[in-house]
Amino acid sequence: MAHKVTIASLGRTIDVGDNDTILEAALAEDINYPFGCHSGTCGSCKSKLLSGEVRYLDYSRFALTEEERAQGWILACSAVPIGDCEVSFEAPAESESHPLRKIECRVTAVASATHDIKYVTLEPCDGRPLEFSAGQFVNLGFGTLPGRDYSMANRPDEPHLVFHIRLTAGGVASGYVHRELKPGDIVALRGPYGTSFLRKSHPGPVIALAGGSGLAPIKSIVETALRNGFGNPLFLYFGVRDERDLYLEAHFQALAAAHRNLTFVPVLSQPSAPTARRTGFLADAVARDFGTLAGWTSYLAGPPVMVESCKTALQRLQVAPGDCHADAFYTEADRPAAKPAFP
Repeated sequence: MAHKVTIASLGRTIDVGDNDTILEAALAEDINYPFGCHSGTCGSCKSKLLSGEVRYLDYSRFALTEEERAQGWILACSAVPIGDCEVSFEAPAESESHPLRKIECRVTAVASATHDIKYVTLEPCDGRPLEFSAGQFVNLGFGTLPGRDYSMANRPDEPHLVFHIRLTAGGVASGYVHRELKPGDIVALRGPYGTSFLRKSHPGPVIALAGGSGLAPIKSIVETALRNGFGNPLFLYFGVRDERDLYLEAHFQALAAAHRNLTFVPVLSQPSAPTARRTGFLADAVARDFGTLAGWTSYLAGPPVMVESCKTALQRLQVAPGDCHADAFYTEADRPAAKPAFP
């Protein structure tokens, strides 16, 4: 049985099935609802429940506190209506409106970044550049496979779209990309999406934390900020397991040499041999390097565990919640485990 959900922010009413979240139903209707992780961890889809009732799927208490829930706030990605409802979302304090597009793109290059990450370069078949903000993502459909979300690694002013696609265990889409995708293939694209984008108006220093292929949106953010003339301190921490997982190191070293305000710090969490590099977890490295980050803006992207631990570290270092912009990379295998029924 479907329930009627009115999105007061947009003056739209949609049907939401018994087992669907409000966000799932909104995206199926091509509604540009703010969201990031799909999995209750980033808080981007936080909305006010104006009327009606919902049941909850699991979510991070960082994304939605008990106090907020008591005040009637929900996460659209983790709220399943149990009757007709009315909700309202708030746009980010600084937002940029880009048209939501459904287009076909042609693959122009596929190359290896590491043993399990591919660079995939696309160009829109209609010749019109995709408008997006640095840090956002799109949904890509390869062949007849279901779409998957991937972040752009290029700057918005660049003509081609570049993605860093990691091979995941049992990943149907990533497996296809790594074994079969080739130049000339056509890829279906929907987007852009995401609220973890570069805030251009924030005047203070920036700390950016990337784990694995989470380097893609962070690369876009860092390079766009520098191109826009950002002159305050800008720290980029890049966490991977071992030496073979590092990529674009020379690129960021050269960028740091050209921009004295940029500091690039690679960190290995599980080095297989003695190393002169920083070791340990990103959250611990940041906690050791700073006494406070009050007044800083932070951007995070990567595996959920890394994002959650770094969020906690940044909170302790006094980064304001509104200045912490996170994009957790959940795989399809992660999602069911991340979203059991929540009382």
